[in-house]
Amino acid sequence: MFSAVTPFKNQHYTALKSECQETKKLFEDPEFPCTNASLYYRTPLPGRVEWKRPREISEDPHLFVEGISAHDLNQGEVGNCWFVAACSCLALKPDLWQKVITNWKEQEWDPKHPERYAGIFHFQFWIFGKWTDVVVDDRLPTVNGKLIYCHSKLNNEFWSPLLEKAYAKLSGCYESLNGGNTGDAMVDFSGAVAEALDLQAGDYKSKPAAQDKLFSDLLKVHESGGIISCSIRASNHERELRLSNGLVKGHAYSVTAVKRVRLGHGLIAYFKNETIPLIRMRNPWGKHEWNGAWSDSSEEWKKVGDMERNNLGITVVDDGEFWMSFQDWCKNFTDADVCRLINTSVLSVHKTWNEVVYFGNWSKHAEPLRNRCGGCMNHRQTFLQNPQYLFDVTKEEDEVLISLQQKDMKIHRPQGMGENLTMGFAIFKVEMNRKYRMHDIITQQNVVTSTYINARTVFMRSVLQKGRYIIIPSTFTPEVLGDFMIRIFTDVNSDCRELVLDKPSVHCWTSFVGYPQAVTQIYVHSAEGLQIQDSNGGADPYLLISCEGSTVQSLGNKNTLKPVFDTRAIFYRKNPRKPITVQVWNSNAVKDQFMGQVVLTASLQDSSDPQKLQLRKRGRAMAEEMPGTISLRVITSRDLISM
Repeated sequence: MFSAVTPFKNQHYTALKSECQETKKLFEDPEFPCTNASLYYRTPLPGRVEWKRPREISEDPHLFVEGISAHDLNQGEVGNCWFVAACSCLALKPDLWQKVITNWKEQEWDPKHPERYAGIFHFQFWIFGKWTDVVVDDRLPTVNGKLIYCHSKLNNEFWSPLLEKAYAKLSGCYESLNGGNTGDAMVDFSGAVAEALDLQAGDYKSKPAAQDKLFSDLLKVHESGGIISCSIRASNHERELRLSNGLVKGHAYSVTAVKRVRLGHGLIAYFKNETIPLIRMRNPWGKHEWNGAWSDSSEEWKKVGDMERNNLGITVVDDGEFWMSFQDWCKNFTDADVCRLINTSVLSVHKTWNEVVYFGNWSKHAEPLRNRCGGCMNHRQTFLQNPQYLFDVTKEEDEVLISLQQKDMKIHRPQGMGENLTMGFAIFKVEMNRKYRMHDIITQQNVVTSTYINARTVFMRSVLQKGRYIIIPSTFTPEVLGDFMIRIFTDVNSDCRELVLDKPSVHCWTSFVGYPQAVTQIYVHSAEGLQIQDSNGGADPYLLISCEGSTVQSLGNKNTLKPVFDTRAIFYRKNPRKPITVQVWNSNAVKDQFMGQVVLTASLQDSSDPQKLQLRKRGRAMAEEMPGTISLRVITSRDLISM
């Protein structure tokens, strides 16, 4: 994530505060005035709204009262439980909230120097790849003297309504916060990578092994500073419907703890070492809790010793926070948002990731090949006109994290728009020496395709084998315009780059050195019946594919005479009459040993299926063929763009 901070609306907090102090006037924000337009765009609020400063609401206002806590927040009139749930999670993470509520000590009321107070605050959010500083004045909307939106349990604590006001300013007005995604807000608070989990599709409630793995994953995320929230899917008429078990449908809950709780009492509990996976959540309403097993006053807590209960801070109070077993959690909740804080610091002693970030867009251009809003793979004629990004997996196997994010659309809700684009991406394994854009899907291997969904972020984790890959992000349908940011995380440097060239460039020296006349793709799948070279009766084969001074080497196979190479190479041939050579070598600790070759002459024929070709010695007649064959596919073209 980036460290530079951009002032929203070009409003600089320090300069504005100094100006107010010099003129001895409290700040009034011209970019978010105290008018109905800042409150709503469609549905007026019940009652007469008065904008009041904290001093008019409480005689002793503070940003924080006895620190910051998840219990500080209560949801107001607007349906933004998703935002309040994210704030509850934020309050648990000092490293995060001190970044969002920047310079919080300087912003706090100072009773010794009341003249320094200027009625201005500022907060920082990670918006589309950059930290953005948002300035607000301290005038808050009230009805009958009470705050109508997010507020603290204490009437003299104001960090939450001021933070909400800054977020509403980013979104255009308060009503634009009506309906949203907790994961999106958590990303805006942290720059984290959000992953949406469909708990029903994962079938965690009926598969104990999958449930155990999910708990371990969430425990790791929570312990490493990540943020988790959850909800129960609901139809429109079920939204905020309270169930008999105390849970609310269509409502966002913040996860405040994930823990294996020790069962038993006294020393017996430590020797027995029996634990149960529990999860703790908070309702943003500050009331209405789960009433099943492991709820505040349930019988199950008798299984836990007093010391363990004290460590967990169990309270029998309807404060909106409650525990439940992870098994019950999987049975009752349908969706979860998991935000991982990806460590990219080169100075860290912990696991670090290599991050690459690209900003792009789906737009229209005059040239057909530059129409960059081609839709998904259902639209084969235009799909490859989308942006393409190439990266390498240099380890034998590596877990790759990919996050595709679009701009926040809430600000367009007053204009009747504001819906997210339906988007996703596909990953292809391509030739090991490819460096130009793909122009044909059929000849490439589609490794994995993400879900296409109208979410602000599409995230995927995938374990990829060593090789070269291309990611193609797209909207679901063609000719849908929009901006996106793609983040790619690998264990080591992936040399990721956008592919913008369709074919080799023409230079001033091209007339002397020549320009490619044809393109040839070689795909070698496997080999059989190789001559035994090692003393132990096996071999460690690998491939060398050569053409016009360029060579591609495959991964090696260990101790086999039936290797699977699954290797692709592409050659832009200036002299199509020169042959392409495919050689099989045996990797030897002392000296590599030649095992045979196939020489492909200029008269290459396209083959839709791999062909078995005999291996032979170099420069010898066909009669002296060596034992063994390779499974090889050739694709040739005179049209450089067709590949």
